[in-house]
Amino acid sequence: MFATRSRFMTVLNLGLGLVAVALALYVAVLGWLWFRQEKLLFAPTVLPASQALAKAGDIHEVTIDVRGARLSALHLRLPNPKGVVFFLHGNGGALDTWFVNPEYYRAVNFDLFMIDYRGYGKSTGHIESEAQLRADTRAAWASVAPQYAGRKVVIYGRSLGSGLAAGLAAEMSAGHAPDLTVLVSPYASMAALAAGHYRWVPQWVLRYPMRTDLSIGKIRGPVLLIHGEQDPLIPPSQSDALKALAPAAALIKIPGAAHNDLQDFDAYLNAFAKALMNL
Repeated sequence: MFATRSRFMTVLNLGLGLVAVALALYVAVLGWLWFRQEKLLFAPTVLPASQALAKAGDIHEVTIDVRGARLSALHLRLPNPKGVVFFLHGNGGALDTWFVNPEYYRAVNFDLFMIDYRGYGKSTGHIESEAQLRADTRAAWASVAPQYAGRKVVIYGRSLGSGLAAGLAAEMSAGHAPDLTVLVSPYASMAALAAGHYRWVPQWVLRYPMRTDLSIGKIRGPVLLIHGEQDPLIPPSQSDALKALAPAAALIKIPGAAHNDLQDFDAYLNAFAKALMNL
């Protein structure tokens, strides 16, 4: 009897020990995720300060001073544009690989203004919080907005930038609201996105919640959602969720398109061009 009880206690202690080890590992992984989120979310390409980014006479390099950093931007300026597309790009690369099709915007007679986030391209500093990232976005828009008084304003965000674009558009007052907000490959929130890929990660670990779902219903003016039907990174169900929150928004899904190749599909290019020309 005593031998049986001893074996039971040994097995119990071993089981409790394994649970304790597993719990300690889980807590350690969550701690690693908490402190390493910038490395996981942002994948910048760093460019030398001496690298010239403007490739044509109507494209201008611009810098924007923000608290603790200086942002690099490119500005396509046409002689008499219909308006401007304020473009917030995705989480990888830099302006040298994002600002690549100015002829597309020349054809629809829209200026294009695109920034690199802190630590991207020739921008200095490092991203430290969502609040900082959003403040930089506001500062960048404030630096160029006066040039487009009386002209059309399009706030555009792709992938990571879609949450920033939705937040910026939602904050703009009725008299200065964008004429169009375009969210390409958007997410309802980082929590919703993480729940689909990493169900074991609790929401409190996410220091960049990026709540597009809280912003989209506050945007004044038309909203266009565009999503690749085969996107494995941000599934089109995320756009469906945003459409449900903003029924007046238009949703276009691009057959065959994934996450990084939307720009290769005529259906995407034509839909965006049509939206711009209809303003």
